[in-house]
Formats: sequence, C-alpha cells, structure tokens
Amino acid sequence: MVTVRDILNNLEELAPVSLKMDFDNVGHLVGCKEDEVSRILVALDITDEVIEEAASEGVQLIVSHHPLFFGLKNVVSDDLTGRKIIKLIKKGISAICMHTNLDAAEGGVNSCLAETCGIIEPVKLFDKPDNIGYYGELPETMAFEDYLSFVKNALNTNGLRYVESGKAVRKVAVVGGSGGDDMERAVELGCDTFITADLKYHKFIQAKESGINLIDGDHFCTENVVVPALEKRLTEYFPEIQVIISKKHKQTVQFF
Repeated sequence: MVTVRDILNNLEELAPVSLKMDFDNVGHLVGCKEDEVSRILVALDITDEVIEEAASEGVQLIVSHHPLFFGLKNVVSDDLTGRKIIKLIKKGISAICMHTNLDAAEGGVNSCLAETCGIIEPVKLFDKPDNIGYYGELPETMAFEDYLSFVKNALNTNGLRYVESGKAVRKVAVVGGSGGDDMERAVELGCDTFITADLKYHKFIQAKESGINLIDGDHFCTENVVVPALEKRLTEYFPEIQVIISKKHKQTVQFF
C-alpha cells in the first residue's frame, strides 16, 4: 500500500524543504498522511476545475507546484481558498504542494525550463544551494525570430511578449515564473537572451538599453514544463499507482 506520506517523502528527495524561500508554504497542506493513494493528479495549480477533475477521476491526491494557501486565519466557504480546502476534505483528496523548493531543485522547474528552451549543459545562474535559474548555450546560433518560434512551440504558449536587442541567440538564461529581477545577472554573465515571465513595462526598456533579448513566456507556460517531469518520476517510483496530468488546467492568460 502506498500512502500520502510515501509520496511526500519521495518528492522531498527531489525537492528538499530546505531549498524553499522563507515566505513559502510547501509540503503536505491538506489531508491525512496515512491515507492510501492509488491515483494522483499533477497540476501547476489547485483550481476549482482541477479539484472537480480530481474528483471525477477518483483521485486521492493532487500534487501541485503552487501552494494552495499561505497564511490562512480561517477556512470558510465564502472565501475562495477556504472553499477549495473544504471541497478537498469533503471529497477525501489530499494536497502536496512544492513551490520554491521545486524551483531550485535539480530536475525541478528551472532544470526542465532550460532543457525545454534548448540549453545544453545548463549552469546555475547563482552559485548557491537555493539557486533559481540556469544559463547556457544552444547547440547552434539562431536568429532571434527563429528562436521566438522555437520557444513559443516548446512552451506551448498562445503568445509571447518580447523585446529584441538586435543580437542573434546563442547564450540563454531562464528563470521560470516571476524572474525579472534576475535579468541583471543574465546581462552580467554575457547572455544575449533572457526568458522569464510576469515582466513589467520598465523591464523591457531596461533590457533594450542593456542589449539583451527579453522574452516573457507566461508564468504558467514557463513553469508547467515541470508537470510532465513529476508525472514521469512518480510513475517510475510508484508503478502500481496511476498518475494523471491535469487536462483542465491550461494557460489562463489569452491574447486577442
């Protein structure tokens, strides 16, 4: 019999809690550790749609990247987060969330993003255990327009925001999710292109003036690359369990 505790222990081998940032809330957030698990749903977020999907699939555990909650003071049905927690408990579904510890883990979000964006032999952006982000070279130099098409297809995104510096693409840095503050490090390392998400207006101006191509690949798309990796890991370690990737949770932001 496989339990929630077994899954938690395995995932914490991949992404130790020690790697998380101080503000974060990770680990087993909802349910009972000793509950038996035969089906798992993996998703980037625990949304209302994901909970309904999990219930319809007969799932006992949801594994997500983004935490369901941080500093809750109550759990009530007229609150969006409280409603989700109540639904999970009523349906007998546990939740394990791995956030910044999975961002920093080797084989986690940013490792997957670097591979997806074509970087070979990626190197940590910062030389520290809780590093978030990687950089490295592509197999060959690409025209920026060609690389945009490659990234758009690789991330399966419905659109990219970007600014072009006039440079071809060879040395690329990536930070999944909100990584705009790390652009200066990419410039310092001599990268010609930086990929992240949630970028503000002035960051694009700064990129152009700094001579670096900047691509906003969307928060969901730059992080959802880890979901198939989690599904693969759990399937390999627990072959007796059915692991499902959410079909309901998709890129939220649309472009007209």
